[in-house]
Amino acid sequence: MDQSHRYVDLSLNENTLLRNGQHILAAYRMTPKPGHGYIEAVAHFAAESSTGTNVEVVTTDDFTRGVDALVYHADEATGDLRIAYPLELFDRNMTDGRMMMVSFLTLSVGNNQGMGDIAHAKLIDFHVPPSALALFDGPSRDISDLWRALGRPVRDGGFIVGTIIKPKLGLRPEPFAQAAYEFWLGGDFIKNDEPQGNQTFAPMKRVIPLVADAMRRAMDETGQPKLFSANITADDHYEMCARADFILETFGADANKVAFLVDGFVGGPGMITTARRQYPNQYLHYHRAGHGMVTSPSSQRGYDAYVLAKMARLQGASGIHVGTMGFGKMEGTQDDRAIGYIIERDAYTGPVYHQEWHGMRPTTPIVSGGMNALRLPGFFENLGHGNVISTAGGGSYGHIDSPAAGARSLRQAYECWQAGADPLDWALGHREFARAFLSFPHDADRLYPDWRQRLAAVL
Repeated sequence: MDQSHRYVDLSLNENTLLRNGQHILAAYRMTPKPGHGYIEAVAHFAAESSTGTNVEVVTTDDFTRGVDALVYHADEATGDLRIAYPLELFDRNMTDGRMMMVSFLTLSVGNNQGMGDIAHAKLIDFHVPPSALALFDGPSRDISDLWRALGRPVRDGGFIVGTIIKPKLGLRPEPFAQAAYEFWLGGDFIKNDEPQGNQTFAPMKRVIPLVADAMRRAMDETGQPKLFSANITADDHYEMCARADFILETFGADANKVAFLVDGFVGGPGMITTARRQYPNQYLHYHRAGHGMVTSPSSQRGYDAYVLAKMARLQGASGIHVGTMGFGKMEGTQDDRAIGYIIERDAYTGPVYHQEWHGMRPTTPIVSGGMNALRLPGFFENLGHGNVISTAGGGSYGHIDSPAAGARSLRQAYECWQAGADPLDWALGHREFARAFLSFPHDADRLYPDWRQRLAAVL
């Protein structure tokens, strides 16, 4: 059924829609399957995203037609499809009238992703007007709170050197806590890896007290504050809260140094919102494990990592993993710095839309996936700043000397970039950074081919 007469209005002007602020705008890359007309397909896509069905129904009235999602731009040659969703379409909380991410996802990437006339349709950007932005939680804590806990300036407090305990699974409580202690002697921040929780061989009620003790011992020895991001992910709201409450009680006076990690992609918006609203005093660490099934460039449906990061800020994530922008082991490119910029800046122009955040707290880029000290200078140069958290597992525990030395090598890499120094010259005066070349020789050969000759005197 051709629904283009109802769900397509190419006379609508995008600037006017933006100025009026009565719609959430969404941009897709969309291609219909062979044999289906382009305008008919995009109309069907918008209909399925809002008020439409595949037949005419007698219950449709004039008001219903007034809240149709409308295609306002459609370019068959490039696949550029843009849809305006009236704000009235989106579900609102009964209790407080606020908006919810599940409703946005249900409409923008719901049934339309499985329609038979669509070859692919990927959400690449969206715009939220000020009136809707005010109805999302946004972060309650940001990187400035971590800098404060570390005793640093709350503006441009710099690189937070972090890690993931390796191996990600298989350590019993005592070895896990010892691994944490050894890193904290040189670094700032440790996170649970996303599968770590309450395994039978490492129950939380044994692990967490040992980790809290390891943190206190490391702080006593170094004279420096430390941070821990504890995984509270669970299917059940009450289980999440039980884990969170136990962690806070155990850390006690050091609870301000604890973040809560939530597997936000596999757990969904409800899990993020539960953590955000129940524990607004804790830094909310969004792990995006599993996102590649929809965000990968090889996936023709779903949404981009840029969209995922933008949604995370709206929901209230204090920090979200952003990959390594092509400098680590994960899929990505240097242009992925846009993923960092949209969550940390108060205004940014993305692939399609300019988004003003109107003072909503920023979300911290968390860098992970195959990073080590040798790769960091190029990463910082590409991003343009170092106000991020790293969680370098192999880059710390793979250092030839110790996890603490690995942590120091990461910090020295940041200081190298800050100083605008040549990394090989810098290594001559910074032992842990120099020893990273021996620790990661394949990266050293690729990035600094003459390192063996130039560093021979200090290695």
